[in-house]
Amino acid sequence: MSNRFFRMTLLGLAAMVALTASAQGLRPSSGAGTGLTGNIPVRTSDAQRQADYIVAVVNSEPITNNEVRARVLRTVQQMAQQGTQVTEADQAAVMRQVLDRLILEKAQLQLAAETGLKVDDAAVDAAELNVARQNQLDVPELRRRMVQDGMVPTQFREELRNQLILNRLRDREIDARQRISDAEVDQYLRDQQANTDPSALELNLAMVLVAVPENATPEQVATLQAKAESLRAQAVAGADFAALARNASDAPDHARGGAMGMRPADRYPDIFVEATRGLETGGVSAVVRSGAGFHILKVLDKRQGGMATTVTQQHARHILLRTGPRLTEAAAVERLNDFKRRIQNGQADFAQLAKESSVDSSAAQGGDLGWSSPGQFVPEFEETLDKLAPGQISDPLVSRFGVHLVQLLERREAAVTPKEQREIARGIVREKKLDEAYARWLEQVRSRAYVEFREPPQ
Repeated sequence: MSNRFFRMTLLGLAAMVALTASAQGLRPSSGAGTGLTGNIPVRTSDAQRQADYIVAVVNSEPITNNEVRARVLRTVQQMAQQGTQVTEADQAAVMRQVLDRLILEKAQLQLAAETGLKVDDAAVDAAELNVARQNQLDVPELRRRMVQDGMVPTQFREELRNQLILNRLRDREIDARQRISDAEVDQYLRDQQANTDPSALELNLAMVLVAVPENATPEQVATLQAKAESLRAQAVAGADFAALARNASDAPDHARGGAMGMRPADRYPDIFVEATRGLETGGVSAVVRSGAGFHILKVLDKRQGGMATTVTQQHARHILLRTGPRLTEAAAVERLNDFKRRIQNGQADFAQLAKESSVDSSAAQGGDLGWSSPGQFVPEFEETLDKLAPGQISDPLVSRFGVHLVQLLERREAAVTPKEQREIARGIVREKKLDEAYARWLEQVRSRAYVEFREPPQ
């Protein structure tokens, strides 16, 4: 089974605060002429709604002051829950970052609408259920708590829908178009083999990025550098680095707490490796300047390694229903939920249902995907498997290819064969190329959008 069948959308608690696909990694504007005024509100009141006005227009679609302030409010609440207080000096910067993210989000959603990309209610229902379960709640309780916190459940569902659209847009525009050649895999493996030093370094770094806009004035650069130094001081003093990244970083991985994952040192920029060379696990680097801005790095893990010699393998099977004019997503989800209930009640057999209903090539084998190693499937699907216990069946998962029901059969530690090493290497090369392509594509989307900032009414 190839990667193309598994691009799953998994939404966690971070989705309750901000959309993970928004404005990630782009340089923010300087904030001049954004039309944002006033302190960050404690709660969006009726008076504030009545005083609403347009702060920016993206192509022909407006962004309102209340829209920005509502998103800022949730960001500030999350920061407070993580023990980080937003000072008065930070308020304008938070508002500018949120506005920048909303601008890019609008531009991407407009592109999706122009090309007919939609997400139906069944996919939103599944995403909302996933958020509730990750917080050990049911959906009614999740909605009740959101109301208590001043959030509107219908607006939250709309943001979930937008998140799903943005993820599927990336699938279509970036992920599905990336091809990894055998020559690229061969080169990566040669590079690994050429490193005969037994102390080859592997790093897992987390990053907070304070982006610097193009053509920034010296005064703007100095302000942003001071912000980066302040964030570093908080990290050194013991603040939760993941919370700092989620709430203050402009990097693509900010929603994951800035963690970039365990990888060979040569897959990090040289300035990152140099900045962390003398640090032990848990150490925080000095502020590092690059073309993108100012970086603060934390060493989450550091070890000597190279290509893995053993891996955790997973044996899974699935049922895939393709959606279309004859089968809507809602109907597919309902059907697979019925399959799951029947299997769990002993009224049906997973393999037999797969043979009868699945439209995947694995149907003849009862949906059996065989043993898979890390990197064989896309990260989202592997994350789903990682959360299952042997024998456990997932909830229906909606992808751009249809709706899936997945069961983890067993898990084992195994030595890596040469073929599996190639698959792991292919996954590493693919991930690097995807990150680079996505960053370039986001820049292009933003540059093509016409953005007009509006001044607040006098």
